[in-house]
Amino acid sequence: EAIAADWMLEFACCCLCRHFREGCAAEFRRWRDVAQALINGLSKIPTHQKKTVYLCQLLIRTAEGKNLECHFEKDLRISPLESALSFWTLLERQEIKLEKLHEDIRRLIQIQIVAVHMENGYFKEAAEVLERLFTDSESDKPLRVKLATVIKSKDPYVPLLQSFSYNLLISKIKSYTELYMKENETNFLIQAATKHVESKGLGATALQNKTVNVNENNKRNLETKQRFVLSSILLRDMLGQMQNCCVNVGSSLVQMYINCLLGLNSLQNVEKQGDALVCGRRRQRWTYKEDLELKSGIREFGVGNWAKILVHGNFNNRTSVMLKDRWRTL
Repeated sequence: EAIAADWMLEFACCCLCRHFREGCAAEFRRWRDVAQALINGLSKIPTHQKKTVYLCQLLIRTAEGKNLECHFEKDLRISPLESALSFWTLLERQEIKLEKLHEDIRRLIQIQIVAVHMENGYFKEAAEVLERLFTDSESDKPLRVKLATVIKSKDPYVPLLQSFSYNLLISKIKSYTELYMKENETNFLIQAATKHVESKGLGATALQNKTVNVNENNKRNLETKQRFVLSSILLRDMLGQMQNCCVNVGSSLVQMYINCLLGLNSLQNVEKQGDALVCGRRRQRWTYKEDLELKSGIREFGVGNWAKILVHGNFNNRTSVMLKDRWRTL
């Protein structure tokens, strides 16, 4: 289970990076929940996973950077970006060589922590956070003095804050994730899934090079579908092998990950387009027994909790989306 969780966390982190860079908010939130569940399942962060965990936490907090009502720390004074800064500090310690990009991101986070408070009219809190952000080192003094002056002016639209904007911060972090993705091109689940598809005779190259009329706007969606389908094929086969070997398949992590995958909109889109080559799924009639399982699950967990109902029920190769559609039909 620990090994499987390691693969899943690596894959979830890559998905977070991709959706963060592409600005896909809904997909980012789904993978945020997957990554957070996997991280919460770690009793201790292994050394080789530290960078992955820290990057996930940085992206999750940066995505909520402008929402001061969102709290990640027990101390409610700590904003999402201030929490993100702590993980950026941990990430910097994992780097062998510190680049200029690292310094730029650190400064941008510090400036935007103050800027977000000022944009919301929290000038007193902005002054308090300034005291927490900076040490008494000489290298920090120029920026600390400039931000103190900005706070006193109570003007969130001064040139300093406009020049080092939140959008610039996002852009710099996207650049960092691109470097991370290049270093981690050997993602295990992607590689294993590709080999599995090839072994089944489907041909990964046929999947990747399939003739589809796409424009620049939906090329990314096609790539997301391909990655998703490859990973779901691998995990279904993995689960089948575990059953054949009489291994306990009640692993919450494996089940949770498969259900999260099966609930993605990418699969819904593939099914709606009738892409039999990619998803390999045919419509199956609902049996009377499955209907009873669905009704029982709804009585226990309530309407809308499709993932829980799917995990605890005995269904024949269904997804949470299928459960929802069937309940609507009933």
